[in-house]
Amino acid sequence: MGVPKAVKCPTCKKTGDWFATAYGPFCSKRCRLLDLGKWFEEEHTISEPLRPEHFEKYEELSPDQHPDKPAQGDE
Repeated sequence: MGVPKAVKCPTCKKTGDWFATAYGPFCSKRCRLLDLGKWFEEEHTISEPLRPEHFEKYEELSPDQHPDKPAQGDE
């Protein structure tokens, strides 16, 4: 397997391989819950309604493939 990719936690901005944890992309349960609270309070919103063309690039994605992780050999 390749080298883990460091990403920033969307809440606290700490850098680490958060997708390897149970809370990815967040670094902790606390950060994940803080973000969820922002969605509930409508501090985070989706800027426009989703349309069918937004999903076109995912049509060929197999059920066991994660859209944010490269397939084996694509790294």
